[in-house]
Amino acid sequence: MVDSTIFSVDSNNLTMRIQQAEMYLKEFENEVKRANGSTGIFRSQADALERIKILNEFAPNDPRVQDLMQRARKCIMGSSGNFIDITDDMLAYLRNEEELKKTFAQKSEDAWNKLLAEYDGKIREKLYPAPDVLSENIDDLKDQYVIIDEVQYPGNQFMGVTGEYISVGKRSTGMYFIKIDTRKWLGPYEAVKRYRRQVDSTMSEVRNWTVLGVISDLAMEIPQAGEEKVGAPVYAVVVDPVALYVPGHVLGLYSAEKENSGYFVGEDEVEAIKASWLSVKSVPGDVTPEALVDIFQRAIKEKNYDLYLDCIQPERQETDIQKSLLLYHWDLHQERFHGEYVYAKADPEKTKITVVSGYDDKNDLNSYFLSAEDQQKIASHYGDKVEYASVETIAFDKNGKQLGSPNRRNLIRTNGGRWYIRDYEIRF
Repeated sequence: MVDSTIFSVDSNNLTMRIQQAEMYLKEFENEVKRANGSTGIFRSQADALERIKILNEFAPNDPRVQDLMQRARKCIMGSSGNFIDITDDMLAYLRNEEELKKTFAQKSEDAWNKLLAEYDGKIREKLYPAPDVLSENIDDLKDQYVIIDEVQYPGNQFMGVTGEYISVGKRSTGMYFIKIDTRKWLGPYEAVKRYRRQVDSTMSEVRNWTVLGVISDLAMEIPQAGEEKVGAPVYAVVVDPVALYVPGHVLGLYSAEKENSGYFVGEDEVEAIKASWLSVKSVPGDVTPEALVDIFQRAIKEKNYDLYLDCIQPERQETDIQKSLLLYHWDLHQERFHGEYVYAKADPEKTKITVVSGYDDKNDLNSYFLSAEDQQKIASHYGDKVEYASVETIAFDKNGKQLGSPNRRNLIRTNGGRWYIRDYEIRF
């Protein structure tokens, strides 16, 4: 805290005090400049402003003090962050997704009710206490159906001697072991993951599932995660999943006939529904680096995975590991555009293009001395011309406030062809 007793000003020391205040102001200005539009803690802010305030109260008409006041105002505005107006079209993807979620939630609810009607009379009316496997005959329990709510996955997942399971229930009321190492779980579960990626990003927050399953066997296991099991074993019925249901979201079903062993209700309709609100459907051959980054952003916001892939360098999509990483970062991008920012802007004036291999025919100094024939001859000995474009983007939240500092994303093109994104992992 700076006050007039520490920073005393009079006509004899005014010049010195102005110089001292300017020293702190310059540091405040540098901090704001380094922040580059983002907000944060500016350590020199109070020291600079308090000194300038004292100076302005003593000598408000001094041109030097007035200059400090103007610079201080500019710094305060800069430290408050960079803002833009968020327009309706920037948020259209959120509204479209909300409508899409409602459509599929209703489809799933209708299908779930139909499924329950189909198994009417076959479902155990009372879930707990769970079947007492020590006194009941397994042949009498087999082929009975159960509806188990609040299945926590991956929370209660464990690997046992006889397989991989999710445990549900308590020792006092009996337990169920839902078997998850077969296609009867993996098919519907992968279908639900596809639903999350294609329709509903909020599914990443879901931890409790409802499972319709059929009792198929008995197992004695210690329902604990990890290799070291310290509890007593539990003897419980094994349940094979038939359907995975998340009320308000999705219904995933097992199907032995389908290539993926499962599907979610309405899966074959998703792309047709989304097609009407896609703002971009392909990448032009002459796309500029900034336009490609914008198309990449739209592909993520509009859940257009094919377009997302078309933006990315093909060499980064070849192996199974690379394909898995593409999906992993797709999920991260989805979460960011729903929980952090809603729009990202590229600045063409800050794009930097460099030739990393091959002959640089854009070197103006060399071009001054060489003819086109000379340059072509030289280029033939250099091999493929590879260029990188570094594009700067600034992300904004739903209130129009800049989020964090600008980020740079690298693009690549070969022999003057189309631009592709290299580091697709970078946040906006």
